[in-house]
Amino acid sequence: MPTPRLISPDAIRKDFSRAMSDMYREEVPLYGALLELVADTNARVLASDPALARQLQRTGEIQRLDRERHGAIRLGSAYELATIRRLFAVMGMQPVGYYDLTPAGVPVHATAFRAVHESALQTSPFRVFTSLLRLELIENLELRAFAEAALAKRSIFTPRALALIEQAEADGGLNASDAQAFIQQALETFRWHHTATVSAAQYQQLSDQHRLIADVVAFKGPHINHLTPRTLDIDRVQADMPGKGITPKAVIEGPPRRQCPILLRQTSFKALDEAIAFTDAKGSHSARFGEIEQRGVALTPKGRALYDQLLNAARDELGAFPNEANAQRYTDLMEQHFQAFPDNHRAMREQGLAFFRYGVTDKGRAAGKGAPQSLDALVEAGYVDIEPLVYEDFLPVSAAGIFQSNLGDAAQNHYTANANQAEFEQALGRQTLDELQLYADTQQRSIDTCLQALRT
Repeated sequence: MPTPRLISPDAIRKDFSRAMSDMYREEVPLYGALLELVADTNARVLASDPALARQLQRTGEIQRLDRERHGAIRLGSAYELATIRRLFAVMGMQPVGYYDLTPAGVPVHATAFRAVHESALQTSPFRVFTSLLRLELIENLELRAFAEAALAKRSIFTPRALALIEQAEADGGLNASDAQAFIQQALETFRWHHTATVSAAQYQQLSDQHRLIADVVAFKGPHINHLTPRTLDIDRVQADMPGKGITPKAVIEGPPRRQCPILLRQTSFKALDEAIAFTDAKGSHSARFGEIEQRGVALTPKGRALYDQLLNAARDELGAFPNEANAQRYTDLMEQHFQAFPDNHRAMREQGLAFFRYGVTDKGRAAGKGAPQSLDALVEAGYVDIEPLVYEDFLPVSAAGIFQSNLGDAAQNHYTANANQAEFEQALGRQTLDELQLYADTQQRSIDTCLQALRT
């Protein structure tokens, strides 16, 4: 009897992303309204901007646009982090980047699980921003010990999910029926639970230390706290949200509006207040919210340094955390400072600020071996064209801004900047990947393909 064929991890990830979206839409109906708003906005942008529509067709971005999502979860222990790494590996997702959010008063550090090769990303660009609680930052030793004990008692993975992870590791993958079982079992880790594992008083103690600590420690699992669709015009979505009964946060996180978007811009609506049952009383908890993102071109180390310089200059001049009271001034300052960042792809490429995908044009194919040899000359002569490489990752300052807007101003505790990538990777069970190197590798593969095509 033939052995059942193994399913591609990319296909499992694609199906899991769809199942996660369906589950979250049932749990948070406002998420459905957000999807409709983003879909309508994207359709209007494509209809009004034929050049952008052609660019997305050329790059293949148009095929992934309506299924693009990123989620976020918060874990409480090294075991949970190491096991979620194994779970995501079944779906072809690897930990990319290290993020320390303690400078913004959020007691976590994090990585983003995602596919890493451009072909895998085209199949499914699903990402999960995954945070690990820094228990050592809980100053109250008695409360820290309670949190550790509460986390040690819980199991966030079903026995069947763990068995299927082990099976995939042993066999090099899963067949179709096991892959579907895996998706259903894995979803249970991310499902919302209306019951807490602590008393109302214990929850309040955790929340008084930091609301995020209560969110991680007080529940059976790390409920997915948002799923983020990708829009082509986040400013339009931000303006249209109130008309759909959705109140957006005051400030769009990330760079200002530009002709050629860079990196990542994000906005959200505030976390819902949801009824829960403590072990001894009824109460409520807020953790789950809606988020929207707009993605631009990935920046090189030089480009990131310039971005950070301009962002810090604008924030220093603002002199406060961006909020509703200073939102317009912050927007004005960002636009003012970012005039120093070129706003066209050609200048970004010439100055080495951004990563691009290179492709041979019809003119280049016709010239063949008669084309110039240097890359710059090929681009200048029109034998090779460039398309921006989409930024697939996250920005620490923006992530912190989203966290804080949903935790409330009172949650802005101050922790000393305390990055500890080695500790995080020890808990993870492997090193995180350098996102800048991944973009450089993708760019180089496209250059090599171009040069090979022109030599044959």
